[in-house]
Amino acid sequence: MRRLVILALLFGAMQLVLPLGASAHGSQWLLTFGFLILAAYSVGELAVLVRLPKITGYLAAGVLFGPSVFNTVTVDAIGELRPVSSLAIALIAYLAGAELRWDEVRRRGVTIAKILTAELVLGFIAISATLVLLGDRLPFLEGTSGASRLAFAVLFGAIAVVHSPAVVMALLSETRAGGPIARTTLGVVLVSDVVVVVLFSAVLAITRAVVPPTGANVAGLSLASIVWELAGAVFVGALLGGAVALYLRFVKHELVLFAIVVAFFGMVIAQLTHVETLLALLTAGFVTENFSRHEDGEAIRHAMERSAAPVFVVFFALAGAEMGLRQVALVWPLLIPIIAVRTASLWAGTRVGVRWASAPREARDVWMGLVPQAGVAIGLAAAVGQAYPVRGAQMRTLFLAVVAINQVIGPILFRLALNRGGEIAGAAGEPTPVQPHRAIR
Repeated sequence: MRRLVILALLFGAMQLVLPLGASAHGSQWLLTFGFLILAAYSVGELAVLVRLPKITGYLAAGVLFGPSVFNTVTVDAIGELRPVSSLAIALIAYLAGAELRWDEVRRRGVTIAKILTAELVLGFIAISATLVLLGDRLPFLEGTSGASRLAFAVLFGAIAVVHSPAVVMALLSETRAGGPIARTTLGVVLVSDVVVVVLFSAVLAITRAVVPPTGANVAGLSLASIVWELAGAVFVGALLGGAVALYLRFVKHELVLFAIVVAFFGMVIAQLTHVETLLALLTAGFVTENFSRHEDGEAIRHAMERSAAPVFVVFFALAGAEMGLRQVALVWPLLIPIIAVRTASLWAGTRVGVRWASAPREARDVWMGLVPQAGVAIGLAAAVGQAYPVRGAQMRTLFLAVVAINQVIGPILFRLALNRGGEIAGAAGEPTPVQPHRAIR
């Protein structure tokens, strides 16, 4: 009840104050930024009360206060706050890379690799084929044909196969599960972020060559530029990660501020050198984590999580605000086959991977932990929206609707898998603890 009262007071205050700042351009978007932090956080807390992830609440707050409903966050304000989304994408990519330690992946690498390969390949092909078959029924494929239709369908498929380490780790922290299902699921979702970002970067580069964005230099979209966009991103990211590791070893001061600076300058350097931003920041996070002392890697990761918290709240709220309800209403029947195909491919792909890896039968339930989508998924969708303002925005709207549904059913399914495996409580009836960064054994 207290959260609802706070929301009502915030909304009323914005309705009174916002007109006063209509002529003051900078003041208006700063006011909107502050309002989104408080309002989205409050809705996120309400979501927790009904056992939903906070991210779902942030998205819901964006929809509620965005142009589709109350229009407290206007289209102009969304445009002014777009740099916040860019910074959030950089932070998400860096943190995804920083979640991986090479020695942990190597211990359980074969099983993880086989399950991940089977479910990603099957899901990527199945979702892309489904979109091609749906064709003109989808707004972002309307009026396309041949190579351009296939390119956009494959681009959507490259985003749709992503998972959510954030949701998995949140549920493991909540349930303190630590059995084979928990460990294998965590390993798969952490490694998948790296694989999917590389896949997405390659597909986006090829899509730009096949369907150049408005105003793009078609002549410059050669094979060499595509190779540089990917290989150069790894090179630039490795240099940035090495520099961060040196800073942590010899300076290690003001880490909260330094974390934001790393993400911001990493994003700028990637743009100046014309390399893929997501892949560069992900590489930087991976290099920093694996070439730093363990305590240094933990320190910069925790500092970045602290500094990124308000940015993420606004980022997810803006993503919800940009999700046009009218467009979603037009395509909602199409959400059912897309989600059904993705879920079926996760189920089938995981079973194939478990049999291929000769893993225990219990591991077949890992697919339930792969259903949720958030974080990197929304970042990838936002990157498409920046590359293709019209079709990319339509694709993002559809994908956010898919994410919203998967965010509701995913945690429920994963909790069910942990319960079925008897992993939430130990043999003595006590919770079995799990440490996310040591869970891959």
